[in-house]
Amino acid sequence: AADASARVVNVTGSSLAVTELAHDGKWITLNRAAGIAVTLPAATGSGTVLNFVIGTTVASNSTTIKVTGNDTMTGVALVAADGGDTLVAFETAADSDTITFNGSTTGGIKGDHVLLVDVAADLWYVRIEGSATSSEATPFSATVA
Repeated sequence: AADASARVVNVTGSSLAVTELAHDGKWITLNRAAGIAVTLPAATGSGTVLNFVIGTTVASNSTTIKVTGNDTMTGVALVAADGGDTLVAFETAADSDTITFNGSTTGGIKGDHVLLVDVAADLWYVRIEGSATSSEATPFSATVA
């Protein structure tokens, strides 16, 4: 059997440049309360699968996951609201290229999960299953020049 530790990548630094070779098919735990700046490789349609899990709730700054170049993301964020047994869903926009977790309204709570799949040239599929507090807001935006 494969070494189980090789299937999990624990990230504690302030930034992570994701590569297909080092991260495809692995579980990437984001463990930094002060946030992590994650940069994805260029989407080419390779089928690369990335699973991110928030291992430490974001307490200051933000954790961001951004595309490279003119890539965009398509998909949804399913967010457990803190008021009752409710779920809030947010869709990407045509120009969404950034996920921002602030540890509160946009998510970034321990246990949040982000699935990203390189499905086509310039396009990442995204699905977020997470939770947020206060007035829940979309984690998706367009910030990459």
